[in-house]
Amino acid sequence: MSTLTTRTVIVAALLAFVVVGCATNPVTGRREFVMMSEAQEIAMGQEADAQVREQMGVYDDPELQAYVSEIGHEMAALSHRPDLPWSFAVVDSPIVNAFAIPGGYIYLTRGIMAYLGDEADLAGVLGHEIGHVTARHSVQAYTRATGAQLGLVAGSVFSPAARALGGLAESGLGVLFLRYGRDAELQSDRLGAEYAVQSGWDPTGVRDMLSTLGRLRGDGGSGIPSWLSTHPEPDVRVGRIDPVLDELSQQASFDNLRVNRAGYLDRLDGMLYGENPDQGIVRGSEFLHPVLRFALRFPEGWDVINMPTQVVAQQPGEEVFMVLQLVENTDSGSLEQLAIGNMRESGFAVESGGDTRINGLTAYIGTFAGEDAQEGAQARVRAAFIQHDGTIYLLGGMTEASAYNRAETAFNEAIRSFRPMDASEAESIRPNRLRFYTVRQGDTWQSIAQGVGPEIVPPETLAVMNGFPVNEQPRPGDRVKVVQAG
Repeated sequence: MSTLTTRTVIVAALLAFVVVGCATNPVTGRREFVMMSEAQEIAMGQEADAQVREQMGVYDDPELQAYVSEIGHEMAALSHRPDLPWSFAVVDSPIVNAFAIPGGYIYLTRGIMAYLGDEADLAGVLGHEIGHVTARHSVQAYTRATGAQLGLVAGSVFSPAARALGGLAESGLGVLFLRYGRDAELQSDRLGAEYAVQSGWDPTGVRDMLSTLGRLRGDGGSGIPSWLSTHPEPDVRVGRIDPVLDELSQQASFDNLRVNRAGYLDRLDGMLYGENPDQGIVRGSEFLHPVLRFALRFPEGWDVINMPTQVVAQQPGEEVFMVLQLVENTDSGSLEQLAIGNMRESGFAVESGGDTRINGLTAYIGTFAGEDAQEGAQARVRAAFIQHDGTIYLLGGMTEASAYNRAETAFNEAIRSFRPMDASEAESIRPNRLRFYTVRQGDTWQSIAQGVGPEIVPPETLAVMNGFPVNEQPRPGDRVKVVQAG
């Protein structure tokens, strides 16, 4: 979290482009029902691209961006929709993910780059996401969600609370992370392999990428929280891609196709791994921001996602959330007036509240209630407006009214944990970076994690990061990725 947030306009932009009609699928050639033309699809993508870049941030490495973009454009030019205004970017997120927006906008997270083993793996990911666009999976998913009023666009009972806290949809970018069905994922795997071969890359990178993601999910500590997952069951899809690779191998030899492991790894040397301290970092349940000099502790065991403009935490398996963000203060009134006015503008009325002190900081804490205009569901929010170093922070918990009493204690404890950070603590927080190590005789993932890291990531994660099953040790002479502080 590093900049002031603005109210999300994704939902309005998407709904403004909706039209009903039929179109020919560029991949299958079949007529299908969709809710936007290609021109509207492109316009929607352009609008949403600005939101992705604002909310997730673009990783600051021009050479890496150019490298990924060059490969992406080479593959897209040979796809079923070469004339789309294709765009490729690495976003500054530690989450292991890649996603596509209608219109030809493809994103890889910095997090997934660390888990790919070579250029063929990268081509496999890019080809898979290109396939989602060329087959119009994202358009179809949007059509289904809009028609059924599902997801964050229309069906969330928390839309009033989300509006009050700056737009919960921003934490997952709402409709941009719609799930695809199994058939769509398999089709994109196939298309990714086909596009790779056509562009000169070894298509087995698709299988390698799926194997790594399957192991990562089993690793338990480094994967995507379930509430942001868009690519389910990679381990199942590994078996399904093998017949596709066999078919492609009969059509063309894989022997002379590009893999380029060394070239890919060279571009990762020094890349940030995990959270970027400039935007704050998550350590367990604690969020620390060494630049803005504050820290707080979310409820133990909650999933915590740090975005450039807000931090969102969710109780696993429950529709219970907390959000932290900056508040733009354009009012010369009191903190209480600012808080009540901000909540009222979002459709919430104050039930109770008052001025207080939180770890020496001036604050206002209140309980607010509102109703979803579409669903009629009652929502309640426990929100604190906290002054620190000339800035006002909004830290709030929200849930359906019927579940509020069960969550209130956790909300209050998190709010009361907000504290200033002194200079020495701030200076001690350094970024972790990817480096490389040549394996020696007798080395194990355990010894490498302890001696090179030391233990910034566990041995199991090091194995998966380097394309190994967790029970298989590295080989002497292997050049492997490691994570080091600073």
